[in-house]
Amino acid sequence: MVYCKRCCYPANTRTSIVFDEQGVCSGCRLIESRPKIDWKEREGWLKNILEEYRAKARAKNNPYDCIIPVSGGKDSHFQAYLIKKVYGLNPLLVTYNHIFNTKRGIRNLTNLVKQFSCDLLRFTSNPESVRKISRYMLKKVGDITWHYHAGIMTFPIQVAVQRDIPLIVWGEHGFAELTGMFNQDDMVEFTKKVRQEHSMRGFEPEDLIQDPESFITKQDLVPFFYPTDQDIERVGVRGIYLSNYIKWDARVQTKLMIEQYGFETAVKRDRTFHLYDKIDDIHASGAHDYLKYLKFGYGRATDDASNEIRHGRMTREEGIEMVEKYDSVRPRDLELYLEFVGMTEEEFERSIDHLRDPQIWEKRDGVWVAKDSVANHVNDEGVDAVRLPLVEDRAPLPPSKQPYYSRDDHIPEDTEYIYL
Repeated sequence: MVYCKRCCYPANTRTSIVFDEQGVCSGCRLIESRPKIDWKEREGWLKNILEEYRAKARAKNNPYDCIIPVSGGKDSHFQAYLIKKVYGLNPLLVTYNHIFNTKRGIRNLTNLVKQFSCDLLRFTSNPESVRKISRYMLKKVGDITWHYHAGIMTFPIQVAVQRDIPLIVWGEHGFAELTGMFNQDDMVEFTKKVRQEHSMRGFEPEDLIQDPESFITKQDLVPFFYPTDQDIERVGVRGIYLSNYIKWDARVQTKLMIEQYGFETAVKRDRTFHLYDKIDDIHASGAHDYLKYLKFGYGRATDDASNEIRHGRMTREEGIEMVEKYDSVRPRDLELYLEFVGMTEEEFERSIDHLRDPQIWEKRDGVWVAKDSVANHVNDEGVDAVRLPLVEDRAPLPPSKQPYYSRDDHIPEDTEYIYL
């Protein structure tokens, strides 16, 4: 396997990644390009867009200037802060409730509404529908949270059409941030095509219904049907990404949300060293991310370490240590998921055998074994030539002030699903 000479990403990432002649990946090059951008000019572009849609809302006597799709996490807090506090718009927060909620996630969602005085519209799927969809999509594409991706990428667009609110403000473009799927000058906006091909793994609700083995009905999939082209055009729905207009750095932004707006972090995690990302969903950094490792041989610690390296807060060697420590760990929340869907761990792993990437996995004596790891590439030729200087502020983010439990108590607080 080929690995980036600067960060920890392998060549088989999803979405695809590209390496240049120096062996540096497209994700690293994207972040490297940002200091050369005139961010003041781009913020001016953003202000013009926001003012245009605020004027449209006022002309229609619509109380909401835009929609912000939220989960309650760090990015949700920052998006609401920027749009409401900094730019003075009145957004409608829209969320899809995947029902795999953590107690901490529910508190953060409540805090988001309270801190920024925003209205929130939330769709909650019933547990039986989620159970059927999750079990089916696990075996189909190895994704137990397909319904979550489908919901957050579709329900806000349904609301935009129903309430005649054309502007949807997303945070970062995730695929660009991780793998450099687009460069910073592309100024990409939200599209149905990218939603389907990547977030929804190439599936639309109709595909699930048409499979006689799914036992999934139209009623199970209500929040996942995309509006018609005619409705999109009638309302003029447009989705922009803030990371195109401001210098996006999740760590800097999260620190502000912790210190000034009460965002709550985790205490300890099974599969990564970061305490502030993907903490609203029980499985996001647990069973869901574990599946990524079982399919492709890397996980969230690779994502997080690579991001830290790209911003000069971690050496590549330190990042590889984190990958070795966390990426292969079996998460504790796997037991919770297996009980929810009525499945054994053997059945769980067997379900995705056909999805294992042969570039990284092979079976030896009936056991799956990873053929390579970034740990075998610490001293690859060319690593020093592309190394970034370290910044002064490399310390981990301080934990948020949490009155709910002791910081020394590492027993998982999220031991059951919170449906509402």
